[in-house]
Amino acid sequence: MYFALFVLFDVYKVLKCSEKKALNKMTNVVIIEDCLLERITVKHSLSLIKNIKVLGDFECAELFFESGIINSVDIILLDLNLTGMNGIKAARKIKHINPSVKIIVLTEHVGKDFLIASMFSGANGFTNKDTDKEKLEKIIKAVSMDAIWIDPCLLNTYKEIFPKPDSYELFNLYKKDDNKFSLTQREMEVLKLLAEGKTNTQIAKEMIVSINTAKAHVANILYKMNAIDRVQAAVIAVKSNII
Repeated sequence: MYFALFVLFDVYKVLKCSEKKALNKMTNVVIIEDCLLERITVKHSLSLIKNIKVLGDFECAELFFESGIINSVDIILLDLNLTGMNGIKAARKIKHINPSVKIIVLTEHVGKDFLIASMFSGANGFTNKDTDKEKLEKIIKAVSMDAIWIDPCLLNTYKEIFPKPDSYELFNLYKKDDNKFSLTQREMEVLKLLAEGKTNTQIAKEMIVSINTAKAHVANILYKMNAIDRVQAAVIAVKSNII
């Protein structure tokens, strides 16, 4: 019994030590925001937080990608309504290049559709631009330790965000309707890969087809699902529970 207590105490010390190291670790942050005043305000707030270093701030995603610092970043504070490439597309590209980067969406668009699309595209946190320094510090530290942060004001809409069960039988909660959009079996396979963030080239390679065939499948899927782009198709698929 005493041996077990000593072992548990040692495990506790290791966990506390790991947590302390994580909190004391320098976190490299980048700000992508097209409003100069917002960038200055957020950058100033971060400068007052211990163990956070701002590697750069950019008015658009394109300039960030051109900077070549993506592999040196721990956390990106990302606006959605950017000039040029929007935040949803930027998040998907960021995660494709460096999956280990954490993304916190700072936006004035806090509706449930923006939340769903952001999280599906790889965001680790979602909050509004009115977040104060203390709250932002907590969000950054939580996300840096692999937590998911969703602004509390949106948690009340969970009944709208998550689909209602088709039944309350434990192993038959949701019934998939694979034919809702009249997708062929091949198109369903492509849709699943598309939802995983695969490019046309990756889809072609995985399905052993030509790049033109992969593009044709994607185009047919977008047409049948009445989606304007791949992200919207993936979101519709998830909300419709067909993948």
